[in-house]
Amino acid sequence: MTQAIIKPVTFAEFLDWKPEGGRYELYDGVIVEMQPTGKHEEIVGLLATELAVEYRRLQLPYLIPKTALVKSSARECGYSPDVLILNRPALKNESLWEKYSTVQQAATIPLIIEVVSTNWRDDYLTKVRDYEEIGVKEYWIVDHLALGGRRYIGNPKQPTISIYQLVDGEYQISQFRDSDRLNSPTFPDLNMTANQIFAVN
Repeated sequence: MTQAIIKPVTFAEFLDWKPEGGRYELYDGVIVEMQPTGKHEEIVGLLATELAVEYRRLQLPYLIPKTALVKSSARECGYSPDVLILNRPALKNESLWEKYSTVQQAATIPLIIEVVSTNWRDDYLTKVRDYEEIGVKEYWIVDHLALGGRRYIGNPKQPTISIYQLVDGEYQISQFRDSDRLNSPTFPDLNMTANQIFAVN
């Protein structure tokens, strides 16, 4: 019995293939379709709304696209974050933006949020590495189901929001649980607790 060999695709091939509908990501040449749950989408909706209100209040030139991609700087990878905040003026320097709604430069990406699902290792390992290499200044991992490994969210495992802040080229991590008020470097006046996010329904 022979097994078919699936040839890894390049990021350029992925962009040309990617259909209009659905959410897809590329991991080292392998295409993965993303299928979020209802609760996942509710948390994403809450966070996108709250952050949009905050950047409008601060009169920042930001936007939250629906299906934009973030391209890894060193690998054949591209991610479709749950919440991606873009710095609109910096888009003029993104060569893949107009045709493919893809960004790859730190100046364009003030904040990324991933809401954890069963592929939690991607959020805690792969994306942390790639977002740090790109130079994304702030990255949140919202683990509302406490799926992440104990080395990431503690023992016993409990719902946790991890905020990674880029300091001297490396991520420093702060964690928030229960009634802890989030401390966002990008939005220091944001008044939200971990429980407010976890309790969305």
